[in-house]
Amino acid sequence: MLSYLAGLEDLWGPFRLFGSISLRMVLAGATAMIVGFLIAPRLMDRLKSLSMSQSFRDISEVGRLAELHSNKKFTPTMGGLMIYASITISTLLWASWNVFTMTAIMVYTGLTGIGFVDDYLKVVKKNSKGLPGRFKLLGQALITIFALVLLKISKVTRIEIHEIWVPFYKFPLIDYLPLILLFGFFFLVLAGSSNAINLTDGIDGLAIGCSITAAFAYGLMSYASGNSVIADYLLLSYLPGSGELSILCATIVGASLTFLWYNAHPAEVFMGDTGSLGLGGLIGVIALMIHQPFTLMIVGGIFVIEAISVILQVLSFKSRGKRIFKMAPIHHHFELLGWHENKVVIRFWILSLLFALIGLATLKLR
Repeated sequence: MLSYLAGLEDLWGPFRLFGSISLRMVLAGATAMIVGFLIAPRLMDRLKSLSMSQSFRDISEVGRLAELHSNKKFTPTMGGLMIYASITISTLLWASWNVFTMTAIMVYTGLTGIGFVDDYLKVVKKNSKGLPGRFKLLGQALITIFALVLLKISKVTRIEIHEIWVPFYKFPLIDYLPLILLFGFFFLVLAGSSNAINLTDGIDGLAIGCSITAAFAYGLMSYASGNSVIADYLLLSYLPGSGELSILCATIVGASLTFLWYNAHPAEVFMGDTGSLGLGGLIGVIALMIHQPFTLMIVGGIFVIEAISVILQVLSFKSRGKRIFKMAPIHHHFELLGWHENKVVIRFWILSLLFALIGLATLKLR
């Protein structure tokens, strides 16, 4: 919204600064933090008064992990509402409203809604399973269709969105992926990224900290993709207007830092599926729109490892009747090995930062 003030520089010279993406990134991130700090105390008080605490599995289901997490059962969930409000308000305030920002916010809103319903069912029904998986997948499929419609009706993206780019390669691997296959690809990335962060959200500060490094990396990638000089130098797909997504990524970083303030061990609030599904899908759709979906497997390495650990655990148990890990996702495996929760989180953060830096390095290694 405020970016339009740049067009009024004839009235007052300093208005031209609002045309700078880098300046608006800083201001957007700061605004997201301020909004978060204003909302968080009131939201947490409200969640506590409504007894919106997450339902945890008991000792018969998860054994010793239930004892390790016994002090968390009264911690309120649905803190993702604060993250959503901070990101959305700041993005609408500082980013230009184009097909990229509109699609990202619409996808984020839809997935946050699915997560909210899931959390609500868990809290009201006191059932740790929440919304059945088939309904989650149906909702994610509908959101994928909606995102594709928005991108197809825009002159900026209607052709380019069919291109498939991969790391370390100078040109599109596929120049034009048919629409039905494109839908399948979009769905896999959106569902995969949203569910992967959901799986990572198991101990205090883990998922939100890893989200910060991923958002930071994609902020730089979005900036490069929307800048013709940088995109040409790095041999990236140049997408006019996609630079505004870097402002959205800055709001993710700002909002996530504020949430981490309250989510650090011992957590005062959990993001719940309201936060994890939405954040994962938001990062996923940004990666798709700037032609960096496969880079997400590197940047979001921690999320990938968490998801793979669950898949391997299930396959092993069903095929051999044996478990590979003490418990999946893998962060619980390390907890049961005797690592303190904070040690798991800090070490995973370090790995997440390394993965983000490696992902950024792929922009030059082509």
